[in-house]
Amino acid sequence: MRRNQRQRDRREEERQRFNIEAWTPRTQLGKDVKEHRVTSIRQIFSEGRSIQESEVIDALLPDLKNEIIEIINVQRMTKNNRKMKFRATAVVGDGKGHIGVGAGKDVEVKAAIDNAIIDAKSKVIPIIMGCGSWQCGCGTKHSLPFKATGRCGSVEVILRPAPRGLGIVASGPIRKALELAGVKDIWAFSRGRTRSRYNSVMAVYRALGSINKMKNLSEKIVE
Repeated sequence: MRRNQRQRDRREEERQRFNIEAWTPRTQLGKDVKEHRVTSIRQIFSEGRSIQESEVIDALLPDLKNEIIEIINVQRMTKNNRKMKFRATAVVGDGKGHIGVGAGKDVEVKAAIDNAIIDAKSKVIPIIMGCGSWQCGCGTKHSLPFKATGRCGSVEVILRPAPRGLGIVASGPIRKALELAGVKDIWAFSRGRTRSRYNSVMAVYRALGSINKMKNLSEKIVE
């Protein structure tokens, strides 16, 4: 009975997620977005507000794409027996300077994927783009303004600006995350236990997010 109720709640949540008009906001930010007082992601971050509803992202970034990076089995030992679940890792982005990474668990693969996408949407951040390569100097926003470093667990990812036309010099999930973020030219170096795809994409996410925290940028996070 409890499992059937969870399935009904999940189906109802999916219907509301794809129908913004039927969405009932649960937070003040959600109400501001639905009443068009907040019209962009950058406005949310410039005001220091946090996103707690995935429908906020659906309303502000309708062209957001998602990619499932990994689906693995995880186990938890209880007093009675060993419980198994699926853990999915998802990356979302619109290819225009926004990215989010999330993970979700459930006893069913489809539900784990849905939870991962919802978690990734609630963690979407804007990225400051630029041309920081000394070999280029074109002034367009095709790469990063300077070197960025991110770490998750034992994995460390270093992103260096590259000249225009080089492309994304990376492999595996790191390349997919940078593509969804909208970065066109970059050198990516990684070390550590890179077999962990979750740690790899989280390191990329933190490296891109660290650019927003730099206070000596001439470009601020505003429209």
